[in-house]
Amino acid sequence: MYNLVYLIGRLTKDPETTTTESGKKVMSVNLAVQRSYKNSQGIYETDFIKCVLWDGIATRTAEYCKKGDLLAIRGQVRTTSYVKENDEKRYQTEIVVEKVSFLSNKGKEEPPTKKDTSKDK
Repeated sequence: MYNLVYLIGRLTKDPETTTTESGKKVMSVNLAVQRSYKNSQGIYETDFIKCVLWDGIATRTAEYCKKGDLLAIRGQVRTTSYVKENDEKRYQTEIVVEKVSFLSNKGKEEPPTKKDTSKDK
């Protein structure tokens, strides 16, 4: 059996890391992933998928990315459960990210200016 997922989507907010009590960096972001087909109204629907990034991957993503940036991620699906105040059991599914590729174009850099090589006469 194999648990592997690839997603390409856009960040729904600016990423921010937090630090756990044990000192590890962690980040939780939502990735907006457009479906590959249109619904009955002719619109592409979007899924918002929770992704968790740890340590170096979290730090680099927070440093280089912002809301709206396009990312490709590889990770594993993880489902956890918890009990609400009214003893209702809830499940949460998220992607634990192993690799991130930054796909957004950060804008074209200005071309270098030509130095004036003519000598004053």
